[in-house]
Amino acid sequence: MNQSLPNVPPVPESSASRWLTTVAELDDWLAEHQDHPLALDTEFERVSTFYPIPGLVQLGAAGSLKLVDPSVAEQSARFRDTLADADRVKLLYAMGEDLELFRHWLDLEPRGLLDLQLGAALAGAGFSVGYARLVESLFGEALDKSATRSDWLARPLSPAQERYALDDIRFLEPLYEWVTERLLARGLEGAMAEESDRFAADLLSQSEPGDAYLKLRGGWQLTPDRQQVLRALTLWREQECRRRDRPRSRVLADAALIGIADRLPDNTGALASVDGVPPVVVRRYGDQIIDLIRQAKQSDQVPDVLIDRPLTRPQQDLYRKIKKCMVRAAEQADVPVELLAPRKRLEALLRNNTPATDAMKVFDTGWRARVLAPVMPDVRALLEKQDNHD
Repeated sequence: MNQSLPNVPPVPESSASRWLTTVAELDDWLAEHQDHPLALDTEFERVSTFYPIPGLVQLGAAGSLKLVDPSVAEQSARFRDTLADADRVKLLYAMGEDLELFRHWLDLEPRGLLDLQLGAALAGAGFSVGYARLVESLFGEALDKSATRSDWLARPLSPAQERYALDDIRFLEPLYEWVTERLLARGLEGAMAEESDRFAADLLSQSEPGDAYLKLRGGWQLTPDRQQVLRALTLWREQECRRRDRPRSRVLADAALIGIADRLPDNTGALASVDGVPPVVVRRYGDQIIDLIRQAKQSDQVPDVLIDRPLTRPQQDLYRKIKKCMVRAAEQADVPVELLAPRKRLEALLRNNTPATDAMKVFDTGWRARVLAPVMPDVRALLEKQDNHD
């Protein structure tokens, strides 16, 4: 272990000292530590539900580590205000599922979030490195992950569960110090906040029910009018899953939705013959699905945005050339190319239906612009060559 690394707080030995059991205790603790970054994590259950069910909230600040029952956290106005306060730094690791939980459970959009997995990648630790692996690499401690799949809704929690939960936040503050120091030395001091904000915004945009059809990548082969049917069916499934709080696959699988939009059955018998459509779906939703198909066809509309098609061969060739430039810049800056030039954003540069000036913005601003500056003339030349060829 590198002895120059920040100190890691110990896990409280007494079980009683680990918990904030009332709203008053939680509010007092938050007030006492309001001038420190807040380490934050959650545990939840999501086996047979659409929405995650909160099981535990973990908080840490200035070496103090605490556990909070969701029933206490949700009653605390100060806790909600802290989450929504853009000026109060919150430290998380791989925060996607935590964001989804807060949005549904507390109906709020957390602000001031720093995803230390993104920060660590920018600091040279590698792309999408798991928390336990990074902790062991930096701090020399092997985390016990045996409680990962345990029941977080049961009470009381076992000592092993409490230890596991506290370990999930115990290293966030020292990791934050390590990442901040490394980013400052690299001239990327604002990059973690920028990328965390971008990640949160992307996650929010992907949660719109009306755009859910765009995630069904296999639907690109459908004609625009059939994609309109797929859009209506996918929106219906989103609403039904949320109403019943059931996973999407428990209502109707993606492949079945695409198959229905392709076949356009006009009665329940034809619907039953579509691959992947179970009899129970025909009995429960058959008439409704047929009606949705009829309405979508009669609307004579097509979606404003169609599902992305795979790149053509010329586009794939150009993709490889541009990616090669991006890899060169990533290696010079010692940041993962997967973070510097995500495939989805890079492909957007090459699609005929995406103006290059709009798709280029992500590469022309913020930390990416600084890292990519040495290779952008080559990238622009390649894109201009494509435009001239087209």
